[in-house]
Amino acid sequence: MTRDEEFSLASARRSADEGRLAEWVVDFLASPGSDNAPLAAALAFSGATYLGPIRFELDRITPMAGPEDDDVVVPVAEQVWESDVEAMEHSIEHGWHPPPLLVSHRDGKYFLEDGNHRYETLRRSGATHAWTILLFADEAERNRFLEEHGGSGDRPTSRRARRERMYP
Repeated sequence: MTRDEEFSLASARRSADEGRLAEWVVDFLASPGSDNAPLAAALAFSGATYLGPIRFELDRITPMAGPEDDDVVVPVAEQVWESDVEAMEHSIEHGWHPPPLLVSHRDGKYFLEDGNHRYETLRRSGATHAWTILLFADEAERNRFLEEHGGSGDRPTSRRARRERMYP
Protein backbone atom coordinates (compact mmCIF):
# COMPACT_ATOMS: atom_id res chain seq x y z
CA MET A 1 0.00 0.00 0.00
CA THR A 2 1.37 3.42 -0.94
CA ARG A 3 1.39 6.40 1.40
CA ASP A 4 -1.34 8.03 -0.73
CA GLU A 5 -3.55 4.94 -0.32
CA GLU A 6 -2.75 4.55 3.37
CA PHE A 7 -3.57 8.19 4.14
CA SER A 8 -6.37 9.02 1.74
CA LEU A 9 -9.91 10.29 2.08
CA ALA A 10 -11.12 6.69 1.65
CA SER A 11 -8.86 5.37 4.42
CA ALA A 12 -9.90 8.22 6.74
CA ARG A 13 -13.57 7.36 6.07
CA ARG A 14 -12.93 3.67 6.77
CA SER A 15 -11.17 4.55 10.00
CA ALA A 16 -14.05 6.81 11.05
CA ASP A 17 -16.59 4.09 10.25
CA GLU A 18 -14.55 1.62 12.33
CA GLY A 19 -14.17 4.03 15.27
CA ARG A 20 -10.42 4.46 14.62
CA LEU A 21 -10.27 8.03 13.34
CA ALA A 22 -8.08 9.21 16.23
CA GLU A 23 -5.58 6.45 15.42
CA TRP A 24 -5.65 7.41 11.71
CA VAL A 25 -4.97 11.07 12.57
CA VAL A 26 -2.02 10.26 14.84
CA ASP A 27 -0.52 7.79 12.33
CA PHE A 28 -0.96 10.28 9.48
CA LEU A 29 0.65 13.14 11.41
CA ALA A 30 3.65 10.97 12.32
CA SER A 31 4.13 9.72 8.74
CA PRO A 32 6.66 11.02 6.19
CA GLY A 33 5.04 13.79 4.19
CA SER A 34 3.05 15.17 7.07
CA ASP A 35 6.15 15.15 9.28
CA ASN A 36 4.21 16.46 12.25
CA ALA A 37 5.30 13.98 14.91
CA PRO A 38 5.17 16.56 17.76
CA LEU A 39 1.48 17.24 17.04
CA ALA A 40 0.84 13.49 16.68
CA ALA A 41 2.38 12.87 20.09
CA ALA A 42 0.45 15.71 21.71
CA LEU A 43 -2.87 14.53 20.26
CA ALA A 44 -2.27 10.87 21.13
CA PHE A 45 -2.58 11.68 24.83
CA SER A 46 -4.82 14.75 24.74
CA GLY A 47 -8.24 13.12 24.99
CA ALA A 48 -9.24 14.98 21.82
CA THR A 49 -12.15 13.75 19.77
CA TYR A 50 -12.71 13.99 16.03
CA LEU A 51 -15.44 14.43 13.45
CA GLY A 52 -15.07 13.63 9.82
CA PRO A 53 -14.08 13.55 7.23
CA ILE A 54 -16.62 16.22 6.37
CA ARG A 55 -16.74 18.92 3.73
CA PHE A 56 -15.82 22.28 5.14
CA GLU A 57 -15.58 25.80 3.73
CA LEU A 58 -11.99 26.91 3.21
CA ASP A 59 -12.90 30.53 4.01
CA ARG A 60 -13.81 29.54 7.58
CA ILE A 61 -10.34 28.14 8.30
CA THR A 62 -7.42 30.13 9.72
CA PRO A 63 -4.07 28.80 8.44
CA MET A 64 -1.35 28.33 11.05
CA ALA A 65 1.63 28.07 8.67
CA GLY A 66 2.56 29.92 5.51
CA PRO A 67 5.11 32.14 3.82
CA GLU A 68 7.32 34.21 6.12
CA ASP A 69 5.60 37.46 5.10
CA ASP A 70 2.14 36.21 6.13
CA ASP A 71 0.75 36.63 9.64
CA VAL A 72 1.08 32.98 10.70
CA VAL A 73 2.21 31.06 13.78
CA VAL A 74 4.67 28.93 11.80
CA PRO A 75 6.45 30.96 9.10
CA VAL A 76 8.01 29.03 6.21
CA ALA A 77 10.70 30.38 3.89
CA GLU A 78 8.95 31.75 0.78
CA GLN A 79 10.98 29.61 -1.65
CA VAL A 80 10.31 26.41 0.31
CA TRP A 81 6.60 27.25 0.69
CA GLU A 82 6.13 27.97 -3.02
CA SER A 83 8.07 24.88 -4.08
CA ASP A 84 5.89 22.63 -1.92
CA VAL A 85 2.62 24.25 -3.05
CA GLU A 86 3.63 24.13 -6.72
CA ALA A 87 4.46 20.42 -6.42
CA MET A 88 1.01 19.78 -4.93
CA GLU A 89 -0.66 21.87 -7.65
CA HIS A 90 1.06 19.69 -10.23
CA SER A 91 -0.11 16.54 -8.41
CA ILE A 92 -3.73 17.77 -8.32
CA GLU A 93 -3.56 18.47 -12.06
CA HIS A 94 -2.66 14.79 -12.46
CA GLY A 95 -5.59 13.51 -10.39
CA TRP A 96 -4.23 13.47 -6.85
CA HIS A 97 -6.81 14.05 -4.13
CA PRO A 98 -5.14 15.29 -0.95
CA PRO A 99 -5.80 13.74 2.44
CA PRO A 100 -8.25 15.60 4.69
CA LEU A 101 -7.13 18.76 6.44
CA LEU A 102 -6.93 18.63 10.24
CA VAL A 103 -8.74 21.60 11.76
CA SER A 104 -9.20 22.35 15.45
CA HIS A 105 -12.33 24.01 16.77
CA ARG A 106 -11.65 26.49 19.57
CA ASP A 107 -13.88 29.27 20.83
CA GLY A 108 -16.06 29.09 17.73
CA LYS A 109 -13.08 29.46 15.37
CA TYR A 110 -11.34 26.93 13.12
CA PHE A 111 -7.55 26.62 13.04
CA LEU A 112 -5.63 24.61 10.46
CA GLU A 113 -3.41 22.31 12.52
CA ASP A 114 -2.14 20.19 9.63
CA GLY A 115 -2.52 20.62 5.89
CA ASN A 116 -1.45 24.22 5.36
CA HIS A 117 0.20 23.42 2.01
CA ARG A 118 -2.83 21.36 0.94
CA TYR A 119 -5.12 24.21 1.98
CA GLU A 120 -3.20 26.75 -0.09
CA THR A 121 -3.02 24.39 -3.05
CA LEU A 122 -6.79 23.83 -2.96
CA ARG A 123 -7.47 27.56 -2.67
CA ARG A 124 -5.26 28.30 -5.67
CA SER A 125 -7.02 25.60 -7.68
CA GLY A 126 -10.37 27.32 -7.11
CA ALA A 127 -11.76 24.95 -4.48
CA THR A 128 -14.24 26.45 -2.03
CA HIS A 129 -14.47 23.39 0.27
CA ALA A 130 -12.09 20.69 1.44
CA TRP A 131 -12.40 17.33 3.11
CA THR A 132 -11.65 18.03 6.73
CA ILE A 133 -11.31 16.23 10.02
CA LEU A 134 -12.40 18.48 12.85
CA LEU A 135 -10.59 18.20 16.18
CA PHE A 136 -12.39 18.99 19.44
CA ALA A 137 -11.02 19.17 22.97
CA ASP A 138 -13.61 16.64 24.19
CA GLU A 139 -16.87 14.84 23.40
CA ALA A 140 -19.00 17.63 24.92
CA GLU A 141 -17.50 20.21 22.55
CA ARG A 142 -17.98 17.84 19.60
CA ASN A 143 -21.61 17.21 20.59
CA ARG A 144 -22.30 20.97 20.88
CA PHE A 145 -20.89 21.43 17.38
CA LEU A 146 -23.10 18.65 16.03
CA GLU A 147 -26.21 20.12 17.68
CA GLU A 148 -25.46 23.54 16.19
CA HIS A 149 -24.74 22.15 12.71
CA GLY A 150 -27.52 19.72 12.01
CA GLY A 151 -26.43 16.64 13.91
CA SER A 152 -23.93 14.98 11.58
CA GLY A 153 -21.04 15.49 9.24
CA ASP A 154 -21.93 15.90 5.58
CA ARG A 155 -20.31 13.51 3.12
CA PRO A 156 -21.28 14.64 -0.38
CA THR A 157 -21.12 12.42 -3.41
CA SER A 158 -18.18 12.96 -5.74
CA ARG A 159 -20.54 14.73 -8.21
CA ARG A 160 -21.63 17.16 -5.49
CA ALA A 161 -18.02 17.61 -4.33
CA ARG A 162 -17.02 18.68 -7.84
CA ARG A 163 -20.01 21.03 -8.07
CA GLU A 164 -18.98 22.66 -4.80
CA ARG A 165 -15.38 22.98 -6.02
CA MET A 166 -13.77 20.67 -3.49
CA TYR A 167 -11.32 19.57 -6.14
CA PRO A 168 -10.66 21.14 -9.52
